Parts: sequence; C-alpha cells; structure tokens
Amino acid sequence: MTDSTAADLLTAWGVPGIGEVRPGDDLAAVLGDALAADAAARPATALADGDVVVVTSKIVSKAEGRVVRAADREAAITAETVRVVATREHAAGVTRIVENRLGLVMAAAGVDASNTEDGTVLLLPLDPDATARALRAALAARFGVLLGVLVTDTAGRPWRQGQTDIAIGAAGVRVLDDLRGTTDTHGRALQVSVAALADEIAAAAELVKGKATGRPVAVVRGMAHAVTAEDGPGARVLVRVGPDDMFAEGSAEAYARGWKDATGAHPGG
Repeated sequence: MTDSTAADLLTAWGVPGIGEVRPGDDLAAVLGDALAADAAARPATALADGDVVVVTSKIVSKAEGRVVRAADREAAITAETVRVVATREHAAGVTRIVENRLGLVMAAAGVDASNTEDGTVLLLPLDPDATARALRAALAARFGVLLGVLVTDTAGRPWRQGQTDIAIGAAGVRVLDDLRGTTDTHGRALQVSVAALADEIAAAAELVKGKATGRPVAVVRGMAHAVTAEDGPGARVLVRVGPDDMFAEGSAEAYARGWKDATGAHPGG
C-alpha cells in the first residue's frame, strides 16, 4: 500500500489587489474583496471547495498593530523570547536564535524589518491559529465554500542553507500526513514518514507570492484531500517540544554547558 492521497495536479496563484494593510483593518474583508475582484477578472480563480488560502503573517501583524520602532528591535526580540537557543557574533552584530512565545525557534524571534515602513519592524501575530480560524470562517461564509487557511512566515532550517515559508497558523488543513504503517512501492513498511503537509503547501504558495511582488496572499488548489470540515488543532502541533526537540541549544552552547558541567568552569576560563 502506498500513499493514495498525493495530489495529481497542483495549481497556485498569487492574489493581486491587496494594498498596504494598516492597524485596525478588517483583514477578512480586505482578503475577501481581493479574492472577489480576482475572480471577476479571472473566473478560473473563483474559490472552490478544497482550496487553501495562504496568508503571509506580515499582513496579519500589520492588521493587529504588531508594529514597533526599529530602534526598539533588540528589546522587542528580548520581549518575544522564551528561551535562547544559540547566539552568533558577526560583522553586523549578534544574531540570536530563540524560541519565541509561539514555540517557534527562529532567528530574532521572528521580528522582521522587511516589507514594513521605514523605521519600523514587525512582531509575529499574537495567535496565528486563531487568526486562521477567523479568516476561514469569514471567507467560508462569504463565498460558500469549504476551504483551508494557512498563516505563514519565513524561517531558516538546521542543516540547510536559505529560508523557506512554513505554516505558523492553520485552520481546516490536515497539517501532518502520517504515513507510518503504510508501505512504499516495494512493499516495505514505512516507520518514520510523516509529511509536513501544511509546511509544503506554505512553501508552494511562496513561489507565487514572492518577497517583493505586493502579493501577500496566494491560493493553492489540488490539496482538497488535506482540507477538513473541522478547523483542526492548528499549526502549533508542528512544533517539536520536550524530548522531540533535537536542537534545544546550539552546538557552541552545548559545548560550553558540557565543559562547565564537567569542570565547573567556562571553556578557557
């Protein structure tokens, strides 16, 4: 037995017409208007059952007023930090890899200076899963379709260069596809294969959104098998915690801790 839920055809498109989002804006109305206008101009883009609407977290943060002065960036990172995982000094200063209050391990706690007005930085949304649920309910009511919603952000990955988009909020999307207990094409039992569906959809959507195109929202079609009637547990279940966290601290930090535990002193001290 092999996975029978893989998509045969996947389509993704960016949604035009979403201008600058500002604190207090009704994000569901902004998205709904842009989706409706796109469907009027390009009928094939009209929302259908099984579509997944993928929303960049930056416009959620802007609507929520999660904007701080750039001069306060370091203080904001500290305020958003639950646990420091690693720090690295470089020519431009110090990069902090931390676990933020959402449980995400990210550089600078996800505090970002891109795609925001000069002199400001953005904090991550307060509760991306709750935002995804609210957007899903509003869009489903407006368009009369069964859909999923993802809120996404860009993150680096251990062992890999570059960044990719991941899901930090989800509603109506099966975020994990557990293939354990099934078999591959050669009949071998799969023992550890769990596909991160929500992250894969987020990455696919980023290909048509981009960082400088003014399209912070995309629709992915072809993943109806991952869209559920219920909102589901959200993207928080994607976060490794406790004994599953294999990167609880950076290599230099682990070395320093081990040295201190063994000798009672810091390396070189």
